[in-house]
Amino acid sequence: MARTKPQNAPFPTREQLLAFVKDHAGRAGTREIARAFGLKNADRAQLKRALRDLAEDGAIETRRKKHHRPGTLPSVTLADIVSRDRDGEIVAVPTEWDEEAHGEAPRIRILTPRKAKPQDAAGVGDRALVRVEVLPKAEGGAAYSGRVIKVLDRARKRMLGIFRSLPGGGGRLVPVDKKALGRELNIPPYATMDAQDGELVAADVAKSGRFGLPTGTIKERLGSLKSERAVSLIAIHAHGIPDVFPREALAEAEAARPADLKGREDWRTLPLVTIDPADAKDHDDAVHAEPDTDPANRGGFIVTVAIADVAHYVRPGSALDREALERGNSVYFPDRVVPMLPERISNDLCSLKPSVDRAAMAVRMVIAPDGRKRSHSFHRVLMRSAAKLHYAQAQDAFDGNTDDTTAPLKESVLDPLFAAYRAVQKARDARAPLDLDLPERKILLKPDGTLDRVIVPQRLDSHRLIEEFMILANVAAAETLEKAGVPPIYRVHDEPSLERVEALRDLLRTLDMAFPKGTVLRPSLFNTVLQQVKGTDTEILVNEVVLRSQAQAEYSADNYGHFGLALRRYAHFTSPIRRYADLIVHRGLIRALKLGDGALPDGTDLKSLNEISARISASERRAMAAERETTDRLIAHHLADRVGAIFEGRIGGVTRAGLFVKLDETGADGFIPARNIGDDYFQYHEDRHAMIGRSTGETYRLGDNVTVKLVEAIPVAGALRFELMSSGRSGKPVPVRPVRDRPTRARANGRRDERLPRKRRG
Repeated sequence: MARTKPQNAPFPTREQLLAFVKDHAGRAGTREIARAFGLKNADRAQLKRALRDLAEDGAIETRRKKHHRPGTLPSVTLADIVSRDRDGEIVAVPTEWDEEAHGEAPRIRILTPRKAKPQDAAGVGDRALVRVEVLPKAEGGAAYSGRVIKVLDRARKRMLGIFRSLPGGGGRLVPVDKKALGRELNIPPYATMDAQDGELVAADVAKSGRFGLPTGTIKERLGSLKSERAVSLIAIHAHGIPDVFPREALAEAEAARPADLKGREDWRTLPLVTIDPADAKDHDDAVHAEPDTDPANRGGFIVTVAIADVAHYVRPGSALDREALERGNSVYFPDRVVPMLPERISNDLCSLKPSVDRAAMAVRMVIAPDGRKRSHSFHRVLMRSAAKLHYAQAQDAFDGNTDDTTAPLKESVLDPLFAAYRAVQKARDARAPLDLDLPERKILLKPDGTLDRVIVPQRLDSHRLIEEFMILANVAAAETLEKAGVPPIYRVHDEPSLERVEALRDLLRTLDMAFPKGTVLRPSLFNTVLQQVKGTDTEILVNEVVLRSQAQAEYSADNYGHFGLALRRYAHFTSPIRRYADLIVHRGLIRALKLGDGALPDGTDLKSLNEISARISASERRAMAAERETTDRLIAHHLADRVGAIFEGRIGGVTRAGLFVKLDETGADGFIPARNIGDDYFQYHEDRHAMIGRSTGETYRLGDNVTVKLVEAIPVAGALRFELMSSGRSGKPVPVRPVRDRPTRARANGRRDERLPRKRRG
């Protein structure tokens, strides 16, 4: 990239900037461009303006703080293998590609190493992590060549569904996938495996002829669906989530023994406490706070966060480590958890149980009176939790309603914790992270596994206390690794794309509101908009559209900051029993600070960490989809006997195809086709997020309250269909005009700063 700007040379032209970005795809950040052209600090503002102008013109786009020509792929890409070319080479397309913005997805010609083992080779239908390079000249229609790093999902030649027996023998398999509804399989009498009517089964699909249903052979019986506890099995099998640990991993877990004081500091007298949900089975983080006695920090605090030392038990390259990387994270369903690590590790040796010696990685942070972190230090310790509390219990104690557990801890432990939180809250408010107000729902089951009710848990200060202390610890971890020169895996969250910001600006314009143009994007700009609509009838609408304008948080060895949290560096450190990224960060800290065994191997570089990041980001998206689909199926099962009932809800999505409605009672999502909205002809208006009647002007807008009737429920697919029973907003007729579509994206479950998965293929 060495390109020196002569003394008094003119500023690089538009063509020179575009040529540089093209030649250095994936590596052209603002810093690299400035260095290549010999620009000084005084030129940086002009360079940023020039790059912003190119982006607004659509000449370049920015991903991960790097500039690209539009429609190009990053060097490591998640891809779906779709075909073979005339030479027999397999061809892939990127899994995530915005066809509406960039046209047809580019083709990647996959190069297969001669020495590749058959079990490692990728095939048509597989999803793989691919390292790509631009081909100088398109070959056979392919714009890129690629090498498979890792096959993540094998082609699914099996269909998951419900077996329905027929009187004469054999039966039908009704698929559970929404996209496969209506594509049943014929199961001959000899191919049923004695499956019972209504049983969940997996069947191999045979090639179908021109006429009649395709034929299938049942290969696995997965149990009865009479209990809703079986519903999560559908998601586990449909998404290929590993839920059985290999014998080698279980043997390692059973052979593990509790850590002792060797190589550790003795912190067993420090009254750390765990604060978790009331139904939590594992407790991997503990906290403590006390006033700082340093006269130079009068009014400040010492905050300590201790995290279970998973790296002590799960060593690099071990069977436990290989399985943890394969899973990527734990997956949480209403009735069960598919853990990243066996229970011997996650619920026993790495659970910070009260009055039991436990190994931990701890960070001690000095907090100023205004909440800013002044300094920090990491320690490998042996600790002993003073108490196991749940959120409501801790909040009640702080509010003066103590019980037998919290009364002895009120003044010495809990009051300092909440006082430190009040200080940290000042720094958070000054930082102004994105502040979306969108309630999270939680499903509660009865003892028999059937759905009891859906609640919106109250947000307490005890929740926020833990969140803010964990964020502080994560920032400290990233800073320590950067300072030591040990590469971490960052938790990153890119700023919204210009296209999505423009879509938000279009909407706000229809509401007589403005969004600044030509300024640096910051979360505070979105917060100002959210504050303006708070308490108005457009509050839900604007919150939803701001949410959809955001990018997805992910893992990366390249740091481009966390936009939602308004942080320059951020790495997940606080939950290594359920996230592989955190385990990598723990290993990095052990290596950086020479804290003993279990360190990140010396050969670990940015290339390997980026490959791991792509894998675990894909695992996270898989888990989110599985959790969301399970919730949909549980609620559809619950509502199946209420067809014809009337419900109150609100419009949660508007597309050209129709309206998505979310019920107030359960949070269930259902669909109303556009043709069934009303007597008028309704046209989709993207800029208003609304369907508007051509003749009457009657309007149904995102966030509007509506009354609907349930007309169909398909539990196995989690699908609901509604009929509108209420009228829309009155308005003026709108003339017919062509409408420019942008991708519509459904809300995903997740943390408040990590809501939205990117548009996906396949």
